[in-house]
Amino acid sequence: MKRILLKLSGEALAGEKKTGFDEPTVKKVAMQVKQLTCDGIEVGIVIGGGNFWRGRSSENIDRTKADQIGMLATVMNCIYVSEIFRSVGMMTNILTPFECGSFTKLFSKDRANKYFAHGMVVFFAGGTGHPYFSTDTGVVLRAVEVEADVILLAKAVDGVYDDDPRTNPEAKKYAEVSIDEVIAKNLQVVDMTASILARDNKMPMWVFGLNEENSIVNTVKGKFNGTKVTV
Repeated sequence: MKRILLKLSGEALAGEKKTGFDEPTVKKVAMQVKQLTCDGIEVGIVIGGGNFWRGRSSENIDRTKADQIGMLATVMNCIYVSEIFRSVGMMTNILTPFECGSFTKLFSKDRANKYFAHGMVVFFAGGTGHPYFSTDTGVVLRAVEVEADVILLAKAVDGVYDDDPRTNPEAKKYAEVSIDEVIAKNLQVVDMTASILARDNKMPMWVFGLNEENSIVNTVKGKFNGTKVTV
């Protein structure tokens, strides 16, 4: 495995507060990613914006504007998390699909590959740059564009289940499930647009719990306790 794209939910980074950031949680993620980069693995990261903004829950804001606010929330998240990464000795850069002045660089595949070649962790902020597309679609799109080997989905839940395990204690956890089954049963690993994009471009996804000890490193090293979504 040479290149991975790691998706972190904003809520997971907020910890028990459910909003903003929990710095110890972010620092644990940073130390795990540092270990991977020291082993020669190239790491790209996408972060959701849910710790700052859930615009679709408001009926008073136009959907396009709400999604634009959400895109900016992901930029704020990436700036913060990249600085924590830098504080533990990593080089980082942030790419966005729209101009953000001097805060970020404009995304291109060539630019991302140049940063990877220089040993940097590359943050892909701003989603796809368009409303009506989630960060799920953004992570699959970037993974396909930069030819990642796999998408790692670090979530609050430790895998893919046939029902919500938080409300149904009898829910069955999949050790492995095909993307076709995910789509057919609407298992909501990622949203439907992202699922179809992953299927059509044969991009595997591994789902695991972020809060498990050393879960990111363990997943990459083969000590996997989540669900593999195969293509």
